[in-house]
Amino acid sequence: MQENLLSTKEAAVYLGVSEAFLERDRWAGARVQYIKIGSRAVRYRLQDLENYIQACICKPSTYAGRK
Repeated sequence: MQENLLSTKEAAVYLGVSEAFLERDRWAGARVQYIKIGSRAVRYRLQDLENYIQACICKPSTYAGRK
């Protein structure tokens, strides 16, 4: 099974965030999973980006809008 791997720039475009956001995320503990190839190359799998998006979905509170 061959998967296309995205660069940091491509992953940032896909998520609609800056490259710096992904760099900070890796430094801070990686909520967005990534693959390290060699000593410097960082790549992202599309499925990992999709999983991150799903994990970020906020469900409305049952109390939303009540005063």
